[in-house]
Amino acid sequence: MKLLILGAALSALYVIRKYLEVRRSRKSVRSHPGTTTLISQTNFIIGFLPQIPGITHGSHYYWQTKHRRELSSPISFTLSRRLTTDDSIAFAEAGWDVLANVSLAPDVTLSVADAAVIKEITTARSRFPKPVERYEVLSILGGNIVASEGEEWKRYRKVAAPAFNDRNNKLIWDETLKIMLDLFDNVWGDQESIVIDHAISITVPIALFVLSAAAFGQRISWKDDSSSGIPPNHRMTFKEAIHEASLGCFTKIIVPGWAMGLNEHTRTVRLAFDELESGLQSYVHEMISARRNSEKKEERYDLLSSLLDASSDDPTFTDRDLTGNIFIFLLAGHETTSHTLCFVFALLALYQDEQEILFKHIMSILPDGKLPTYEEMPLFTQSMAVFYETLRLYPAVLGVPKYSAEDTSLTLTNAAGEKRILPVPKGTSIELNVAGLHYNPRYWKDPEEFRPSRFLDPDWPKDAFIPFSAGPRACIGRKFFETEAIAILTMLVLRYKIEIKEEPQFASETFEERKARVTASKSGVTMTPIRIPLVLKRR
Repeated sequence: MKLLILGAALSALYVIRKYLEVRRSRKSVRSHPGTTTLISQTNFIIGFLPQIPGITHGSHYYWQTKHRRELSSPISFTLSRRLTTDDSIAFAEAGWDVLANVSLAPDVTLSVADAAVIKEITTARSRFPKPVERYEVLSILGGNIVASEGEEWKRYRKVAAPAFNDRNNKLIWDETLKIMLDLFDNVWGDQESIVIDHAISITVPIALFVLSAAAFGQRISWKDDSSSGIPPNHRMTFKEAIHEASLGCFTKIIVPGWAMGLNEHTRTVRLAFDELESGLQSYVHEMISARRNSEKKEERYDLLSSLLDASSDDPTFTDRDLTGNIFIFLLAGHETTSHTLCFVFALLALYQDEQEILFKHIMSILPDGKLPTYEEMPLFTQSMAVFYETLRLYPAVLGVPKYSAEDTSLTLTNAAGEKRILPVPKGTSIELNVAGLHYNPRYWKDPEEFRPSRFLDPDWPKDAFIPFSAGPRACIGRKFFETEAIAILTMLVLRYKIEIKEEPQFASETFEERKARVTASKSGVTMTPIRIPLVLKRR
């Protein structure tokens, strides 16, 4: 009995202590509106959990809430008044575009969907640096430009920046056209109708083939991409290795080495990483060795050449750094592009009127059916508008993390013009809430609507559009990404009409139900479409 009483007393003391800690956390940000949960939004484990009211927001929280509250929480708590605020509170309810989310750690995370505040945070890099420890999963093969900060990041960026130039962009465009023509002529041929069970089955190889050729000088044809095409001394194709590695990043970092062979999934992930980076016969090492030892020194403009040239002038840039950066560009370059293109195709299939507008615009530039050139890329404004509107609605990354390196403050202004000074204690976590910003009605009229024409207005709100992040840390590969995507989109719509595959089990669904089904997604390294079934009809 005494032990029970002692246990109860200790439990009560623990609850009281946590209550007081959470109150102090709330007071440190002047009781600014937000939520309270047991597990912090910055905790790595949330990537594997669903939303559990009062426990965790889950991995898809920013997407589920966006700017307005879309999901009602079955359980409500109030901690700023008594214990917590409503677990599903969103910006529209709070009246501010910054929320202070507190956990029982205790920990405060500011969720930010205010364009002016985001601009201040991304510009003031010394005050609000990147929490590189949260990117450990991306440093599996070595340090890199994404998972670094400060002087290390500057060094990586200096080495990589020369690759992202106009000559390389032209190479990207030209290689993309070759890959699309290879697909049209040698895979689809004379077929009048192409049925695709999931768009990812074409967008992943397209993105990888482009990246492989334009970034690393490794050309892959559609006919090469099969199990029979596995090179000597390998057990996977290059495409299979990078795709499985990207899917298995989280597995690689959380599963101990001794357990990586206990089931089929972990064995596949282990093999993929072995194929990419283990030993002299790994794909990455083979690429580096072949380029370094080439007897004929060609003038190349691809990423690998730039990394090798720049690293040869910097003795501190090791082969481990080289491998790490090659991997991050392979991962980010193929997954982000392939997933975004899936959503592009889904939206055009759903909104046939917008697809027709796009087709007519492309035809106005290419009336005689000639191939588009890189020099003509600025003319494809409608293609870019469709691409940007897709990124606004379905950003690849939903949250960009920062933290406060010092005691500071942020000035907030709400939709009514009211101002508030928000204290930001040193160590406060910050999440640039990309979904919240992209659906914020202060910046976007009818934000839920797919409306590419909004990006044809020269005064569209550029500070409220951050699919590539913002400030000095914005994505270095943005132009690479845009060039490839516009070439793919333009070529496909020029040749084929995109439709949703009709399936008997969904015959009675409404348009909104169809849209929700086709654009459904799950969390991954980037936002991942679940299944986008399409039919492509030759024009």
